[in-house]
Amino acid sequence: MFNSQWDGFPATDFLEKLDAKLGRLRGRLSDHTYTIDTAAGELSQEWASKLGLAAGIPVATGALDAHLGAVGSGITTGRLVKIIGTSTCDMVVWPTDKKLSDIPGICGIVDGSILPDCWGLEAGQSAVGDIFNWFVNYIQPGSDPKGSHEELTQKAALLKPGQSGLLALDWNNGNRTVLVDQRLTGLLVGQTLYTKPEEIYRSLIEATAFGALKIIDRFEEYGVVIKEIVCCGGIAEKNSLLMQIYADVTGREMRISPSTQSCALGAAIAAAVVAGKSGGGYDNFAEAQAAMCRDEELIYHPSGQNHKVYQQLYTLYKQLHDAFGLEEFSGSLANIMKKLLIIKDEVRP
Repeated sequence: MFNSQWDGFPATDFLEKLDAKLGRLRGRLSDHTYTIDTAAGELSQEWASKLGLAAGIPVATGALDAHLGAVGSGITTGRLVKIIGTSTCDMVVWPTDKKLSDIPGICGIVDGSILPDCWGLEAGQSAVGDIFNWFVNYIQPGSDPKGSHEELTQKAALLKPGQSGLLALDWNNGNRTVLVDQRLTGLLVGQTLYTKPEEIYRSLIEATAFGALKIIDRFEEYGVVIKEIVCCGGIAEKNSLLMQIYADVTGREMRISPSTQSCALGAAIAAAVVAGKSGGGYDNFAEAQAAMCRDEELIYHPSGQNHKVYQQLYTLYKQLHDAFGLEEFSGSLANIMKKLLIIKDEVRP
């Protein structure tokens, strides 16, 4: 990870130990980075003609697609932006003039990586939508359409939290945050001879929601308060069951970014700031976002009753999380299967 305050990229001899190609690459990399409010250059006549734009207009410095998606979703201090798709990327910003503790398990902490004059903090889950695809495409629970995402989602929506008696760990592609261990694997607890495909499907969605809450808890544990959450990406836009479960598990509103092209919008916002007010744009990101980002119209509100059940399940999830993820875990797991059955009996229709 590059950080200008930490003398840039690692030394060539270190990179060579990882891979000879990395060592050769080091000499071609710059020792400086630039934030997205910096002009990388001006639009050439050739590309101006192709795009139907005026030559000479400033071109903003590029950034990661997810980071510009956060900008396009109105990221600011206290607002967490979640991009939910095959995996997730969770982003918050923190002013560089305020003290920020090193947060264990949050590997992406870089000044200016999302917004200028802010630390960009990036976390995420190695698999979310990929877990659901694994279940549908590899386990193949029933012939099409019975085993499709649409059919399983419809049936899973009829279940109550805790009704299946199942609990899963969302580590089918390792754990990015907060354990930072790609050799961890998935887990499903509570199966019986009566377990149905839609119950497993819902438990996998719930597992990713518990993993998302673990990330939120880690941020707030180290003083980064999350006041609101805005979600974007294909799953956030298309799967209302998942978003409602996320709201119920976290006990927080899940706001959906109104733009279906949040990353492109973020790039446009950066361009408007680089142009400045004199060039028809804006002088800072707060002004540009206020003018170019619409308020969220779709908001998923948590159910208090469902949240109470999920609090019980989350406690069990954390037990599994620590038992299989931390070598120093010394507790017992003997209560988990029986507690899942107790919750199942309590919520049974």
